[in-house]
Amino acid sequence: MEIKKKLPIGVEFFEHFRRDNFYYVDKTGFIRDLVNTRGSVNLITRPRRFGKSLNMDMLKSFFKIGTDTTLFDGMEISKERDVCEQYMGKYPVVSISLKDVEGTNFQIAYDMLGAVVSEEAGHFEFLLESHKLSQNDKKKLLRLLEGDFEKEAYLYNSLRLLTELLFKHYGIPVIVLIDEYDVPLDKAYQDGFYGEMVRLIRSLFSQVFKTNPNIYFAVITGCLRIARESIFTGLNNFKVRTISDIDFAEYFGFTDREVMEMLSYYGLEDSFEQIKEWYDGYHFGNVDVYCPWDVINQCDKLRAWKEAPMEAHWENSSSNAIVQDILSSATETTKSQMEALISGEAVEKRLIPELTYTDLGSEDEEVRQTYLWSVLFATGYLTDAGKPQNGVHRLVIPNREVLKIFEKRIHSWFKMRITSDTDRWKQFCGAVKSGDYMKVESLFNEFMAESISVRDTYVKKEMKENFYHGMLLGLLRAEGSWIIKSNVESGIGYTDIRLEIPREKTGCIIEVKYAENGRYDRECEEAMKQIEENGYAETLTEDGMQTIHKYGIACYKKSCRVSYQAEQKGALL
Repeated sequence: MEIKKKLPIGVEFFEHFRRDNFYYVDKTGFIRDLVNTRGSVNLITRPRRFGKSLNMDMLKSFFKIGTDTTLFDGMEISKERDVCEQYMGKYPVVSISLKDVEGTNFQIAYDMLGAVVSEEAGHFEFLLESHKLSQNDKKKLLRLLEGDFEKEAYLYNSLRLLTELLFKHYGIPVIVLIDEYDVPLDKAYQDGFYGEMVRLIRSLFSQVFKTNPNIYFAVITGCLRIARESIFTGLNNFKVRTISDIDFAEYFGFTDREVMEMLSYYGLEDSFEQIKEWYDGYHFGNVDVYCPWDVINQCDKLRAWKEAPMEAHWENSSSNAIVQDILSSATETTKSQMEALISGEAVEKRLIPELTYTDLGSEDEEVRQTYLWSVLFATGYLTDAGKPQNGVHRLVIPNREVLKIFEKRIHSWFKMRITSDTDRWKQFCGAVKSGDYMKVESLFNEFMAESISVRDTYVKKEMKENFYHGMLLGLLRAEGSWIIKSNVESGIGYTDIRLEIPREKTGCIIEVKYAENGRYDRECEEAMKQIEENGYAETLTEDGMQTIHKYGIACYKKSCRVSYQAEQKGALL
């Protein structure tokens, strides 16, 4: 029996793929395209978990002096003989990641950055024995190795110093790789020292990239394209490749072909349509791609159990705070646009290509909203539906997973706002408990009028139902003493919502339907029929509930209708 390769969950080092027999989706063509089209400094922006760190380590493995050239045997780049002869294993490489540079204050973040630089300098400790370096050079290197950055100038100049020393030793210009450059800025903004961090990163980059004859070229990656005047002041021949650009589009994310090949390798071809619905939908340049983190993690789940449900993997590895930011400052226009997105429609926006975090706190509402939509696009919560026209993007939610993120954040926001109206929320819960279905209908209509609805568009009916289901679930779960089960958690065989109030021996069955085109009566009837035919109330009886309320709730846009039946000790009322 053939032993299949392991799936590379969390593997960021290229050499580990060959050494430890991991499945690898060949992205080595990126090397060829990079050397053929590069500038002196190249910024590539992509959302998190789209392969930036692995590609950066691949570049390091390819270019660095003394590399194991067999790592690339059989790869796409191995067919490019001229490129391999000229570049493979021929250059000193300085490579750092800023993903862990953070802290609750500037000094901690400063020290973290110093530790990252010191660790990278440790890879070049052999330079202390170099006959081509002066004693003064070695003294400066020793300071880097010891992490002596008491003077800010030492840290500002640290990467430039490494390139100078390596060039002196080898006589070959240096390739510089900086991964996740914007993470320290994001963390600093959240913790209140953004200005200090901007100054630090700007000084570090200015020293190493501006008029530095020791550099061959540099590659920088991140999620956002931070405005040049903030970070990249004065850099010439500075090339930016964002998710809207054609160059390198296919190297960050998986294509249809690559996903099908992976699924076929593991005998999971039947899962292709579900994988596509949940994790595809991103449009980078002229290429449609899947989120690789999602595909790899779900493929691993399916290997163990072919019936494993689709899960939200990217959501659990990325901050969703930006969605909350939009909702917290939602105007009526923003709410309408969110409704369109959740319904599968597109919204048209003129986005900001270069961003500064100070725009987020702008007193100008238009600037602040434009910034937020731009960040949603750059970080993967929205994607292009076709090519931008005259700078205007048609934005859509890319896939099922991201749709669920939006819904979850909206439900959270809805619950927070509604439950803050304590009296009305308690009336609603009391009506559900007592079987006052007319009051349930009246209050839920009031709640929906203040929230975001789902439009009657081409989104699947069950997805629309899930949205209203989530609203109800949020309201009812706020009543902490009730036992509540949802079909999302409990699997096939349960109604949408089942709740028990043990102290009062009262239970409720709630079945939610989407009343397409306002057909409330038909869907209410269908909901009640489903409750009876599937025996949803039986579990409540088995659990000792003596009063059982059955609700069929049909929702359409921002209104609902409620049908109702009750059982008292098994007798229909």
